[in-house]
Amino acid sequence: MKKKEKIIHPERTSVNDRIWPFSDAVTVDGWLYISGQGPVDFSTGAFLLGSIEDETHRTLHNISCLVQAAGGTMEDIVKCNVYLADINDWQKFSDVYTTYFPSTKPARTTVQSGLGFGIKIEIDAVAKIPTT
Repeated sequence: MKKKEKIIHPERTSVNDRIWPFSDAVTVDGWLYISGQGPVDFSTGAFLLGSIEDETHRTLHNISCLVQAAGGTMEDIVKCNVYLADINDWQKFSDVYTTYFPSTKPARTTVQSGLGFGIKIEIDAVAKIPTT
């Protein structure tokens, strides 16, 4: 078994490097585990609150950055867990989500959840990163 490796969001700056008790993402044996991501601007550390569509785009942008930092693409994601502050946003969220996965969609669970910081969405994901 290979040693697990911490993956840091490439837009994160030391200015906004809050002390959280978890990694942005971790790889081990070709698997990438992405911690819950929300509509955060990693260059400033601020949450970008807006419509569910805007927050979904930002959240999936953050996930894409982490997958790329680990050497993969969005197509390598095999599972997503989605947490919506309002389950009535499901269709608007799904309309944006599907544009990030044009071929085989990952397995997915979507639930309504109490989310902090006023955000409307949080997503965690698992990807299998191809090895060369």
